[in-house]
Amino acid sequence: GAGKGTQSSRVRESFGITAISSGDVLRRNIAEQTVAGQKAAAAVASGLLVSDDIIVDLIRNELGKITGSWLLDGFPRNIAQAQALDTMLEANNQPLNAVVNLRVSESVILQRIVERYVHVPSGRVYNLTYNPPKTPGVDDVTGERLEHRPDDNPESFRRRLEQYHKLTEPLLEYYDKSGVLTSFAGDTSDAIFPQFYAFLDQRFN
Repeated sequence: GAGKGTQSSRVRESFGITAISSGDVLRRNIAEQTVAGQKAAAAVASGLLVSDDIIVDLIRNELGKITGSWLLDGFPRNIAQAQALDTMLEANNQPLNAVVNLRVSESVILQRIVERYVHVPSGRVYNLTYNPPKTPGVDDVTGERLEHRPDDNPESFRRRLEQYHKLTEPLLEYYDKSGVLTSFAGDTSDAIFPQFYAFLDQRFN
């Protein structure tokens, strides 16, 4: 709900970086009814976060398919996942060189997720207020049906927010101490992306 998907898409288009969304990977596995997907579906429907073991294995598989630069969207979400990622990257001599935290007000995030619809195969995200599909309920590119995530509601949002603060605040401290954390603040993607772009342009070009 903080706009990670929008930022990832813009980074991919601007810098040619492969973007992996943990949410998209989960939804694809749920749609394909893989073993991991079936386990994840039960947690998502309850408004809970998916277990570390499941998400780490899914991300490991995705990274194994990539050559070149990449960006992880929505992963890691806690210290255990961060340590697992460090282990993966150290094994391949690919140390993590940047972690970005998006700071968006909670009221804005709630409005976004309640109005959010997704084209699951591509990961394209629509919002009924500021980025609606041309035809209601239909993906602009393929004409396929859009889905409203079962956990995109105020009650699930409050549960996820409590989990977020409990798990993510220590994670931010973890990456801050390692010297790779940068935070950008703003209530719209258009306000945040110029900051993100300037950072990546200076850091990697």
